Amino acid sequence: MGFLKYWAQLFLLPVYGVSFITPRSKKIWLFGSSFGKRFADNPRYLYLYVSQMESCEERPIWISKDKQIVDFLKQNHLEAYTYRSWKGIYYCLRAGVYLFDNYSKDISFWLSGGAKKINLWHGTGNKKINYDNKFDKLRHPKNNWERFKNFLITISNEKPSHYILATSEMMGDIFSSAFAVPRNHIIVDGYPRNDVLFSQCEIKPVYTKKEEAAVSTIRGLKQQGAYIIFYLPTFRDSEKMFFEAMDLVVFNQFLKDNEMVFITKLHPKSKLKEQFEMVSYSNIQNMDTDIDTYSVLGFADMLTTDYSSIHTDFLMLNRPSVLFTYDLDEYSKDTRECYFDYDSYMPELRTYTMKEFMDGIASVRNQDNCESGRVELRSKMFSYVDCKASERLVKKIRRIVEK
Repeated sequence: MGFLKYWAQLFLLPVYGVSFITPRSKKIWLFGSSFGKRFADNPRYLYLYVSQMESCEERPIWISKDKQIVDFLKQNHLEAYTYRSWKGIYYCLRAGVYLFDNYSKDISFWLSGGAKKINLWHGTGNKKINYDNKFDKLRHPKNNWERFKNFLITISNEKPSHYILATSEMMGDIFSSAFAVPRNHIIVDGYPRNDVLFSQCEIKPVYTKKEEAAVSTIRGLKQQGAYIIFYLPTFRDSEKMFFEAMDLVVFNQFLKDNEMVFITKLHPKSKLKEQFEMVSYSNIQNMDTDIDTYSVLGFADMLTTDYSSIHTDFLMLNRPSVLFTYDLDEYSKDTRECYFDYDSYMPELRTYTMKEFMDGIASVRNQDNCESGRVELRSKMFSYVDCKASERLVKKIRRIVEK
C-alpha cells in the first residue's frame, strides 16, 4: 500500500518542476513539523518567536495536514493553513523559506522547489542517523529493486542544498556526514525548543487544551511540595518489557513515601499508549503523547529515561537524570551504531532492575554526583547554553536567504 501511495505521486513531478519558477518572497517563511501532523518541536518555537517579536519583519505561516491544528492557531491569532487549501497551496508556492524538523514534506515537498529549505531537526543524540546509519535501507539500498521501490520517497527527503541546524561544532561535523550536505550548509546554534526551558525566555507560551491542563496539574503538584520525575522513554520493540520489569504497586508506594510524582510521557510512535493510559495510581500519572514535551519539560526536577536523546536537551537545565535500561540485552541486538562509546558518553547513573531504579532515584535526589560529567558533555553537545537560539537563528536565516 505504501509503495502504491508513493508511486501515485509520480504525476506531481511536473508540479514540482513548476514550483521552481514561481515568484517567491524572502519575507514569507513557512513552518511545519512531523510530516504535517503536529504543532511541535523546533519549528513550533521558532514560529512563535517570529510571530511574537515586533522586530521580525518576516511573515510566519504554519502549514499542516491537520485542520484542528490550523483552527487552534487561528484561534490564537496566528496565521496557519492546511496544505491542500487554496491559501495553503498559494503560500507554499510563494514562500521563500521552508523551516521543518524532518523533511520539506512536513510542509509540502511538491510545491517547495524554489524555496530555501532549512531543517531544524529534532534531536541531538548518540545513535547514528540517516547516511551514517548503515541499516537505513532508504539511504543504503542493497539492490536495484530497493532503489526503484524507494525512488520517490528518497527524492522528497533531505538534499545537499538543504541547510541543517546542529547544536555544536562537533555535531556539525556529524550532521554534515549524516545528511550528506556540505559543512558550510550546517548552521551551528541552539534549538529553539530549548529556549523555553529558561525562565528568561521571551517566547510567550501558546498551549493546546491538553498542554494547558498538564501545565496546571504539574504546577499544582509543585505547589504542594511534590518532587517531579519525568519518565520519557524512547520507542522500540522491547519497550513492552517495562511492565514485566516493574511492580507498579510497590513503585507507587515508594513514590508516596518519598513525596515524589512520576509522570510518564511516551514517544508519539510508542505502541504502549493504551497500556500506559490504563495506569491508575496516586503518584504515577500519564501524559498524553500529543502534548509537546518542551511545554512541560522545564518543570521536571529529575529526568528518567533510557536511550532517548531527550537526555541531551535536559542537560541544558543541569538537573539530575537516572537511566532505566531494563531491556539492554534486547535493545542491543537491534540498536543502531553509536557515534560515541556509550560508557564514556553517558555520565548519569544507569539502572537495570526496579530495585536499582528506586535506589538510584533516592540516591541521586539525595546527592547528585554526576554534575561535572553532565557539564562536560553539555559543552560538547551545545555551543550555546541560553535562551537566545531563536533570536540568533532568525539573523542567520536572513543571511542565508540573501545568498
